Amino acid sequence: MSRMSRPPLQLRPGLRVLPRADDEVQIGTDPRWAVRLVDLPPAEVALWSAVDGTTDLVGLADRAASQGADAASVATTVDALRDAGLTRPAPAPGVRTGGPAEAETVAWSLLSADGAGDAVVAGRAGAAVGVVGLGPTGLAVARHLAVAGVGTLLLDDDRAVRSADVAGAHRWSDVGAPRAVAAARVLRDAAPGARIDGDVEPDVVVVVEHEAADPARSMLLMTRDVAHVWVVLRAADAVVGPVVRPGVDPCLRCLDLHRTDLDPAWPTVLRSLTAARPGVDGEVGVLAGAAAALAAAQVLMLLAGQVPTLCGATVELTLPDLVARERRWSTHAACGCTSPPGTTDAGPREA
Repeated sequence: MSRMSRPPLQLRPGLRVLPRADDEVQIGTDPRWAVRLVDLPPAEVALWSAVDGTTDLVGLADRAASQGADAASVATTVDALRDAGLTRPAPAPGVRTGGPAEAETVAWSLLSADGAGDAVVAGRAGAAVGVVGLGPTGLAVARHLAVAGVGTLLLDDDRAVRSADVAGAHRWSDVGAPRAVAAARVLRDAAPGARIDGDVEPDVVVVVEHEAADPARSMLLMTRDVAHVWVVLRAADAVVGPVVRPGVDPCLRCLDLHRTDLDPAWPTVLRSLTAARPGVDGEVGVLAGAAAALAAAQVLMLLAGQVPTLCGATVELTLPDLVARERRWSTHAACGCTSPPGTTDAGPREA
């Protein structure tokens, strides 16, 4: 294909061109994809410094000579940027995503192999995500997903809003109201286009528990073959993960079996934790916010067809600094949740 017949090409959204020196410019600031163009003559520095996310790079090469730059050199650089994955075909005129999803589109244009962040965000509209537990953490998860463009949120919590829940998006006037009803109001305010509940099966479920994850709930999700994300809140920390794709990743029972290998009394402790009311009646605001953001990010990775970081892993967020500690987990030989069974090791590995 000749250059004249090539479709318009642009830098991916979010990439800025920054002068670095008299003969050098930098494209992007994230070390995952930022590059430097070096040993440039002054005319090419000026040419590249004027580039933004709307510039047609194919046309830039064609215009180079009229601005005193070497057209062949500019064309070679454009080809190199395309090969490096820093460009994308120009979108159709007038295509623009408004609201919070616009930032999502920019980010996923950088993260997606084809640069089609708009397609990633648009695809979320057909997804349904369940959220079990609508205290500050669960409500924050649901809100993150709603503003990110997830089309349907399935809310599950029959308890009433408590005064301690006002640490999140609940209002004082919500106290005493059903959590699911109050949460629906919050989500409609944040994302008017989102559907709240409905007769659909969830693609993913986020379960927010206190002190320990419920094995019975895990078994139900595994039986229904629904991908799920665990969040367990404790007095001064939160455990996010694992993300479980049934039949693929270590499940909650795998983790409990590994814990039992290390502590034979763990099943007794677990029964006590899941049978009684949580000892801590409330959620620390910064802890809830951090845990919710991490859990929501894992869901968005799943919906984008990516393998979430917390498949086979948990992250412990600890107060006061919220510095995260990751533990990797393997399938357990005695569980049988994957077929064929995965290889096992001695249990969790701290990273």
